[in-house]
Parts: sequence; structure tokens; C-alpha cells
Amino acid sequence: MESLWKFLLEFIPNESPYHMAWAGVGLIGQALFMSRFLIQWWKSEKAKKSVLPVEFWYFSIAGGLVTLSYAIHRRDLVFTLAQMLGLIVYFRNLYLVHRERQFLRADAQWQQPPAPGVTNPHAQKDSL
Repeated sequence: MESLWKFLLEFIPNESPYHMAWAGVGLIGQALFMSRFLIQWWKSEKAKKSVLPVEFWYFSIAGGLVTLSYAIHRRDLVFTLAQMLGLIVYFRNLYLVHRERQFLRADAQWQQPPAPGVTNPHAQKDSL
């Protein structure tokens, strides 16, 4: 265990507070990104089945944006491209989730019976 800590301590920049702050940004981005799995696990346990909650995509985007800023700061091409491509997928999936919810709301409104006293325009056409 001691050798693991020595190994990890080698990665901590001991240069300036500026570099330490950026290391903190990178760690926060990774923590946000990892949180999405904890949320998915918790929601799946609660539902007693595997689910992918919308929060998964929000945490993916938040973690991806913070981690992308860290990758750009580091000027790491591979890391930057990976985060950028991931963000495209996360935003697209979030868009699809919201579009599906919008369709479901519209469908539910269409299937509701008219309120009392409101005539159904389709029924009027049939009675003529």
C-alpha cells in the first residue's frame, strides 16, 4: 500500500499553486464523470432493473466539459479529441431523451378525453 501512495504522489505537481489548481480542475472533472456511474447504479438498484437516468447524461456533459478544459490546458491532443467526441455523444443522447419526453407528453395530451362541456371536433364531423 505504501508503494501505491508513493507512485500516486509522483503525479502531484509540486511546482506552483497555478499548476495545483489545474490538477484540481482535472480531478473535479473526473469526479463528476465518475459520479454518473454512481447515479446510474443507485437508480438501477432503486428500480430493481438496469436504467439509464437523464442525470447520467447531465453528469457526462458536466464532467466532459470540465475534463475538456483540463485537456486543452494541458495541450494534450489525444485527451482533447476524446473529450470532444464524447461530448458530441452526450449532447446528442440528452437531446434524444428530451425529444422522446416531448413526444410522450404530446401523445398523452392527445389521448386524454376532452374536458366536460368541451365538444370533440372529430365527433362533430361524424354527426353531420
